[in-house]
Amino acid sequence: MHLYQDYLAEIEDRKAAGLHPKPIDGAELLAEIIAQIKDPSNEHRKQSLDFLIYNTLPGTTSAAGEKAAFLEEIILGKSVVEEISPAFAFELLSHMKGGASIQTLLNLALGEDAEIAKQAAEVLKTQVYLYDADTARLKAAYEAGNPVAKEILESYAAAEFFTKLPDVPEEVQVVTYIAAEGDISTDLLSPGNQAHSRSDRELHGKCLINAEAQETIKALQKLHPDKSVMLIAEKGTMGVGSSRMSGVNNVALWTGKQASKYVPFVNIFPVVAGTNGISPIFLTTVSVTGGIGLDLKNWVKKTDAEGKVVKDANGEPILEQAYSVETGTVLTINTKEKKLYGDGKVLADVSSAFTPQKLEFIKAGGSYAIVFGKKLQTFAAETLGIEAPVVFAPAKEVSNPGQGLTAVEKIFNRNAVGVTPGLTLHAGSDVRVKVNIVGSQDTTGLMTSQELEAMAATIISPTVDAAYQSGCHTASVWDKKAQANIPKLMSFMQRFGLITARDPKDGYHAMTDVIHKVLNDITVDDWDIIIGGDSHTRMSKGVAFGADSGTVALALATGEATMPIPQSVKVTFKGTLKPYMDFRDVVHSTQAQMLKKFGENVFQGRIIEVHIGTLPADQAFTFTDWTAEMKAKASICISQPETLIESLEIAKNRIQIMIDKGMDNEGQVLQGLIDKADKRIAEIRSGEKPPLAPDANAKYHAEMVVDLDIIDEPMIADPDVDNEDVSKRYTHDVIRGLSYYEGSKSVDLGFVGSCMVHKGDLKIVAKMLKNLEEAQGKVEFNAPLVVAAPTYNIIDELKAEGDWAILEKYSGFEFDDNAPKTAARTEYQNMMYLERPGCNLCMGNQEKAEKGDTVMATSTRLFQGRVVEDSERKKGESLLSSTPVVVLSAVLGRTPSLNEYKAAVEGIDLTAFAPPVKELVAAS
Repeated sequence: MHLYQDYLAEIEDRKAAGLHPKPIDGAELLAEIIAQIKDPSNEHRKQSLDFLIYNTLPGTTSAAGEKAAFLEEIILGKSVVEEISPAFAFELLSHMKGGASIQTLLNLALGEDAEIAKQAAEVLKTQVYLYDADTARLKAAYEAGNPVAKEILESYAAAEFFTKLPDVPEEVQVVTYIAAEGDISTDLLSPGNQAHSRSDRELHGKCLINAEAQETIKALQKLHPDKSVMLIAEKGTMGVGSSRMSGVNNVALWTGKQASKYVPFVNIFPVVAGTNGISPIFLTTVSVTGGIGLDLKNWVKKTDAEGKVVKDANGEPILEQAYSVETGTVLTINTKEKKLYGDGKVLADVSSAFTPQKLEFIKAGGSYAIVFGKKLQTFAAETLGIEAPVVFAPAKEVSNPGQGLTAVEKIFNRNAVGVTPGLTLHAGSDVRVKVNIVGSQDTTGLMTSQELEAMAATIISPTVDAAYQSGCHTASVWDKKAQANIPKLMSFMQRFGLITARDPKDGYHAMTDVIHKVLNDITVDDWDIIIGGDSHTRMSKGVAFGADSGTVALALATGEATMPIPQSVKVTFKGTLKPYMDFRDVVHSTQAQMLKKFGENVFQGRIIEVHIGTLPADQAFTFTDWTAEMKAKASICISQPETLIESLEIAKNRIQIMIDKGMDNEGQVLQGLIDKADKRIAEIRSGEKPPLAPDANAKYHAEMVVDLDIIDEPMIADPDVDNEDVSKRYTHDVIRGLSYYEGSKSVDLGFVGSCMVHKGDLKIVAKMLKNLEEAQGKVEFNAPLVVAAPTYNIIDELKAEGDWAILEKYSGFEFDDNAPKTAARTEYQNMMYLERPGCNLCMGNQEKAEKGDTVMATSTRLFQGRVVEDSERKKGESLLSSTPVVVLSAVLGRTPSLNEYKAAVEGIDLTAFAPPVKELVAAS
């Protein structure tokens, strides 16, 4: 019984940290626990009973298999446990939801004991997580004339697993807690530097906001035991930056309701809100837990007597408070009227939070149950040969006769499942769609594997073209936590059917390439839908949506996702880009020009349809990647035929490299992608199926033309850490020209890396160093420069072309895959560091700048504490800019003047861009 003794020792260690026993997921440990339960004289028997009943994870964990088998023994009378009657055993099986518990229930329901079969059938009628093997057993039994199977199928066809659930409460009472002013990054709810603990829900819950916030939440709960605490982003948007399932889990852990008293630390029904609503990607995650996300609109723009917006001295709109939501305010959410009440008065219309679909998610305790329930109802009705009754809210189908289609509308129409045949769908429709490519990353992957276990999935859906498990978020530091977690994750995902960055058996060299870059390569059709466990899942081919770990699990298990067709904003270009400007400056200027034109962010929650035309996928990715910071739902690149073919040929070569490494699996998934790319290239060349393009008469929410002529200096996204208005800090909307800093702002660290850079950026670094040596005789850094290529392919190509040798010459450190760092670097010398491919500083859980530093980076993250934490002397700043600005800032130790910048990039091929010569629309 050594495993049990080890478990008791672990419990004592956790107790010292204020933690409860860790939930049990291993069969060997539970087998010891069951043996102790069966022994009436065992000193650990009572405690073992508690562990079995209350602390064993359900689903497809090996522990769940042991538990289900033991409960089956009790029901059949093969084991007698005084504390667990057969009726209680059935109740425990009902809370296990899927996997082994379904197999046990089917064994009993289809068995020879009529009374037991009847009880098992009643439990099965409440379950929805059935897979092909389970439904096949039911179908075979029904066709053999089994009356119990017929009864179960009739219940499924009527969707009694849903209709018999309690209705959503008409009124939900909440007490407010303002988590922060301004946009709230999901880093506040689940910091990136605590990613290693995400799969340990109770431990990870301790990183929600801070200890003071947690005490305030507990105090509010004590004062208002009958109310839910509602977390609020005052004067901002809740949940920007990423989906962060762990963030929603943390909020639910502190403020939600326990999903089952027999499953520890899994809570549902959190309530979150923001003055400007909830970030779209985060709102999807809230729905996974059956939660509520409100758009408060409690601050509005002040207008004058003529109705014009009043602005302050900086040209910013002045906001007025429509109503107060200060911490401790009691409010009532009426889910029937879809109104928010305070002191008996209507404060806001919150109907967007209570669409028919979202009400179903709340009723079912989460969106997964609805997805699986719909599939189960369809199966049952087809097996019985009847038409399924209308139980669920029908897919919202919006069709506007005579109106053309945007690019995203075309993709959704091609991939829609279960919609009215022949009907053309437009934005606003809410439908199920087939998912082609799925990506899981390594800091959320452990949670994704847990979600797959919880929904009893054992193998990837055969309708998914390819899925990839990355290793980029833990690439920089191979510490004890990574060594313990990542091989286990890779083993699980490889068995499930994914292509994995690491081979659990070390059969090929680990690939720590940035996940979005890999997904961009393995997407080989511009009509594809991609789901990835990272907010920057935004491809330059197809349409990609960043998602929480649970939605990724759902896509892997079912090959589907359910979502509305978003509205689109069309972005085109005019003018000529100056030779000393980089495409990164076009990206930042697009955001600045948009805010100036519209006065508000029209990109938020919508698709940015960017008519990139001439830019291949690698370079175009710089734009699509940044759309996460623009708060867009996703983005789509409209390319010219020859450009798309070039991108697909590059993708084919990179997929072949993965095959040559030995990364393909038995199903030859990677070879299938090459075949698919060849087919797509042939379609484009023959004219059979041109590149994706909108119709000329498509309808957009807004259209804008980016003027390249006015981009005359590098553009920098500034966190504006000292803005007097707290709500204006740490947004991505403060875009400033280089001259704003007058060449005098100190820079403590430069970082060239993350998903925003491509091969050309590394060539720019090499060329700048070479030029500096020719001009000055040597290169000296006045600030450290960290360089991390996003992929190994780029390094191999740079080696072949001679650029890597230049980088090696000037570096003071170069990564060694045979001896990766086991501790994060937090102190730097004034030299260049060539780091391992991966996310590096951008992640916040790996390398870190020194506290209080000013960092100039090509990255995407400027949130407080992400790349750099505050010190006692000053706030940490993460400014975001192009590669040449970063390199020059590190060399100088300060921001360069515009003249210094122009001189430094003279003769260097920056990421050139020219608008398409003709409008990119589909032929009529």
